[in-house]
Amino acid sequence: MNPTKKINVGGVLVGGGEKVKIQSMCTTRTSDVESTVRQIETLTIAGCDIIRVSVLDENDAEAITAIKERISIPLVADIHFSYKLAVSAIEHGCDKVRINPGNIGSESAVKIVADCIRAHKIPVRVGANTGSIEKEFLQKYGKNEISLVESALKNVAWLEKYGVNDIVVSVKASDVPLTVKAYTLLSERTDYPLHIGVTEAGTEQTAIVKSSVALGALLLNGIGDTLRVSITDDPIKEIYAAKRILRAVGADSEFVDVISCPTCGRCLWNSMELAKKVTEYTEKFSKKLKIAVMGCVVNGPGEAKDCDIGIAGAEDYCVIFKNGQIIRRVSADCAEREFFKEIDAIIND
Repeated sequence: MNPTKKINVGGVLVGGGEKVKIQSMCTTRTSDVESTVRQIETLTIAGCDIIRVSVLDENDAEAITAIKERISIPLVADIHFSYKLAVSAIEHGCDKVRINPGNIGSESAVKIVADCIRAHKIPVRVGANTGSIEKEFLQKYGKNEISLVESALKNVAWLEKYGVNDIVVSVKASDVPLTVKAYTLLSERTDYPLHIGVTEAGTEQTAIVKSSVALGALLLNGIGDTLRVSITDDPIKEIYAAKRILRAVGADSEFVDVISCPTCGRCLWNSMELAKKVTEYTEKFSKKLKIAVMGCVVNGPGEAKDCDIGIAGAEDYCVIFKNGQIIRRVSADCAEREFFKEIDAIIND
């Protein structure tokens, strides 16, 4: 992948080797300022770096001003069909605007948006997807990675023609192989930062699998500067999934990594339940730690010797160990409580 350009989105740097930024999108009506702000605050606490809101009409565009006054992360206005709404959203203070190549309109419409973008000194995302590939490219190439990328780059060229150079590009598909092919091709054709994601990925479990495979493949190949994990559910689940993907590919090391074995017939205690509790409890901490919850004392400490702390169990007792060395033996009925004490001590150290 070519090194990407670094751009500033409302004080958050994207591209140019910066940490991959997590995005999500509000499910509230933007004109409902209270609900939108409340959702953004929740997503911010969870780890969202940049938030996007839909702009369906002038009321939504006007609400951006009030929303911006009450949030602490950059806000992106999502525009379809109307260049006039793009202009209004920019004038009301959005930090970035997303336009869709397939429906924003003619070159003259893009020029009007470009002039406004340049006047307000904000970046833009050209967000193409398989549902809005421009007709000329569909007819020439069919629905594939080439038509998807060409559709995006045509609008990038128009923006450049009218003096806009702070651009983010995305080429999303709901098909995982096509998503990977499109972004791989795009990374070879441009040095603008890439917003990666699988569009219309489905409900929670399916969406996480699709996004993990596609985004994981891209990130491991150095492709992707910001991402969204699209899930048909509460958007906070998008943030948690994105964080886990970034951790899995090594793009984020400041977290508590909880490992646990799948268990077998040697496991004589409820290690599965404790593993879930420890994972949920430590999710919120930004500290580089590795914790193990292992099924049996036979293999547990040895297999998890690289962990800062761990626990393994037998039928009526558990052992707590650090770096593979047993430090305590505790009765099964108090093992959970004692293990959480040890976890807290390490986290607060």
